[in-house]
Parts: sequence; structure tokens; C-alpha cells
Amino acid sequence: MSYPVQKNDNEWRAVLNREQFRILREKGTEAPFSGEYDKHQPSTGAYNCAACDAPLYRANHKFKSGCGWPAFFDAVPGAVTRHEDRSLGMNRTEIVCSNCGGHLGHVFKGEGYQTPTDERHCVNSISLKFAEGAGGEESGGSAPAA
Repeated sequence: MSYPVQKNDNEWRAVLNREQFRILREKGTEAPFSGEYDKHQPSTGAYNCAACDAPLYRANHKFKSGCGWPAFFDAVPGAVTRHEDRSLGMNRTEIVCSNCGGHLGHVFKGEGYQTPTDERHCVNSISLKFAEGAGGEESGGSAPAA
């Protein structure tokens, strides 16, 4: 699949640190409970792609799932693309930034969280960059109580 932002590996390495490159470009995963945004709970703002700065998630779509990674029940419309992921001997849904193709994590459905979508976007903190006061409350409901 082609994305609007196109860079080769050397160009990505010039703008991402080693761990960001491993996760965003090589589909890695950070250790659970280690990320900067796991327990980050602002009421406004947006989480942007760490690679290309495209807005991905609104702060009011984040919820406490206890999974060890930031969890969102929805994304900014059109910001996240889903792909089937059959790695690790299981069938999952990978999520990537629609602007640059950077790996974000995976989305899970039907886990029983009391959210408007019954989805959990399980996202690596290192794939995100928080922008305070940026589009956090425009639309899409509010975060459920933890």
C-alpha cells in the first residue's frame, strides 16, 4: 500500500531514533507498562504520529484498559488504516498511520470494555506524540469512566 508520506529507510532513520524506527518502520512492540503514554490521561489534546505528526487520536477517546499500552476506543476519521496481521501464529488487525504507514499497534474488538465502539486500539507509546490542546474535544463522544 502507498501512503502520502514516502521515505526510504535512510530518510526515516534520519528523523526517528533507533527504538522509534524499530517500532514504527519494522513493526516492533515496546514492553508493556513501559511507555510514556500508558497512564497519561489528559482530557483535551491529540495524539499525533511520532513519525509524520499526523493527528491520530483525540485525548477524550483514550481509556484505561490495564493492558500496558495506551488504549483508545476510536481514531480521528481516516487517520488509521487496518491490515490483517497473521504473524505470531494468530490472526490480528494491525493499525498503521494512514499518512506515513508507521506501525501503531493492533485493534481488538468485543473485549467487553464499556466504550462506544467496543474496540481497543492498543498503541505503542513510542508511535505517538502528544499535542496539548490540539483538537481534543471536537467530536466523537467522551472517554468512559475507568
